[in-house]
Amino acid sequence: MVEYSSPNTNKPLHLGHVRNNLLGYSVSELLKANGAEVFKVNLVNDRGIHICKSMLAWQKWSNGETPESAGIKGDHLVGKYYVIFDKEYKKEIDALKEAGQTEEEAKKNAALIKEAQAMLLAWEHGDPEVKELWSKMNGWVYDGFAVSYKNLGVDFDKYYYESNTYLLGKDTVEEGLAKGVFFKKEDGSVWIDLTEDGLDQKLVLRADGTSVYITQDLGTAQMKYDDYKMDESIYVVGNEQDYHFKVLFLILQKLGKTWATGLHHLSYGMVDLPNGKMKSREGTVVDADDLVKEMIETAKQKTEALGKINDFSEEEKETLYHNIGLGALKYFLLKVEPKKRLLFDPAESIDFQGNTGPFIQYTHARIKSLLTKAGYSAVTTTADLSISKTELEMIMLLAKYPGEIAIAAKGFSPASLANYLYEVAKMFNKFYHEVPPIIKEEDTEMRQLRLNLSAVVANILKAGMRLLGITVPERM
Repeated sequence: MVEYSSPNTNKPLHLGHVRNNLLGYSVSELLKANGAEVFKVNLVNDRGIHICKSMLAWQKWSNGETPESAGIKGDHLVGKYYVIFDKEYKKEIDALKEAGQTEEEAKKNAALIKEAQAMLLAWEHGDPEVKELWSKMNGWVYDGFAVSYKNLGVDFDKYYYESNTYLLGKDTVEEGLAKGVFFKKEDGSVWIDLTEDGLDQKLVLRADGTSVYITQDLGTAQMKYDDYKMDESIYVVGNEQDYHFKVLFLILQKLGKTWATGLHHLSYGMVDLPNGKMKSREGTVVDADDLVKEMIETAKQKTEALGKINDFSEEEKETLYHNIGLGALKYFLLKVEPKKRLLFDPAESIDFQGNTGPFIQYTHARIKSLLTKAGYSAVTTTADLSISKTELEMIMLLAKYPGEIAIAAKGFSPASLANYLYEVAKMFNKFYHEVPPIIKEEDTEMRQLRLNLSAVVANILKAGMRLLGITVPERM
């Protein structure tokens, strides 16, 4: 099982989510290619105080605005009200501070936050009006997410929702108390002592009996295992949660869950942008939809500047810009080891030279063009031919492909495969420039051998890029 994406339903997907989604999808495809049966799941954080903030702001200031009436995606509309809540809340805090309260007091006493907390309580008690508003606004968000996921080319076999899982884990706490793994403090809160494991004491249930994050994660891990009985479960989550997953996996092992040894945290670094590039509507985070749109637009400008697609229909052009833009974005984010923080430069990523998606896409299209011109059909050569050093190197490199898939799958890292595909594309270009023009080769056996080699390169580039979620065009 690969769990990835895990968005909150109070705002649209952002650049960090893009890396998460692309990693989760590609790792799933790599594991499948390496022979595993894979289930892709998405645990949606669809409840809590942050959701109530958007709901309350919409109630107060929207005048009944909907995605249709506003002409924007539902996730963006809900995100807009989350930002409005934040602005109004800050105004209230400033007013209370001027009246003599401390920052902490003002944050707690502001009327808006109290209303949001009351709304959360009403939600937890099943208030029909609050639940109806919650369903409506989450529905808008899911419609918006569906469009973003389609644009990114990612999918899921199953969705889990925190609104169905947040009460889970209390049974696990009882089990842990009975086994002596957990202990109760005087105030009734439940803890586990992990100091002997080099960690600290960890709260697993509050004194009032309410859950903390780890409680529901314990319950959700058990539920996912009960649903699928998987051998391995991979959580694709940013590296700010490294400690949380260490604790989670350790607790499950101490509870005697035999399947806990198959749990992995695929931790990844944040994505930064060069300053001043692509300010999103909030001005703080880069919106995923804006990013995709900008990538496609940049691909269009760069392709048109080269002037090689005059005979393409409008539909072919649009598809090509989409494939180049998305290919550039995906390749740039996946060619770096997941653990590393990376600086994403949209302009650098759409370059038809160097270690980029478009360079590999262009190499594939170039080979397809060569094969078409040569009227190629796959025929095995049987003659004893003398080949060049470059041709031998290329054959050796192509033979590594199955092994490269295994390495990338076992390491949960598309980066090694991405960089291998770059080496293949580079090697083909060297071969293409060093040998005499293939089409003009008079020795029919040698001509066939070189065309066969070229076809194998094209197949490997196409299959390998598909495992990264990237489409390689037939023509560019």
